[in-house]
Amino acid sequence: MTNFTFDGAHSSLEFQIKHLMVSKVKGSFDQFDVAVEGDINDFSTLKATATIIPSSINTKNEARDNHLKSGDFFVLMIDKITFETKSVTENKVVGDLTIKGITNEETFDVEFNGVSKNPMDGSQVTGIIVTGTINREKYGINFNQALETGGVMLGKDVKFEASAEFSISE
Repeated sequence: MTNFTFDGAHSSLEFQIKHLMVSKVKGSFDQFDVAVEGDINDFSTLKATATIIPSSINTKNEARDNHLKSGDFFVLMIDKITFETKSVTENKVVGDLTIKGITNEETFDVEFNGVSKNPMDGSQVTGIIVTGTINREKYGINFNQALETGGVMLGKDVKFEASAEFSISE
């Protein structure tokens, strides 16, 4: 069994969504945690739970962040977003994503970059990068506005990349 200690200082959770049909807006969640258990040498044994604090959303635009924290989106209604794995391989992770009390099974891509020794303290570390696309409307996040020129203000698909680093020991 491997002991995993999440390193939030060397981890990130970033997202992007289509805006006004012509560009992408990017943002991040600054507060999240990932708990992992299992054997790093056998991905089939890995189980993980990610917990995201929605109020930590950061798009580097205060007015937009305040709107995202309103009832039009999700932040005022929930204190956390969770993802609990059902199965993990070196290439894919399947699990239950819960947003606003709505749970759907999702499959995301996984990039495992092996194990390394941290030269600063000699500890063993590993990193896992998870990427995917979430249809926000499946979770009741439906805010949008029609544009004069056709289309809508916001895309329904949110692309994300979660990069999580862990100190590990046996």
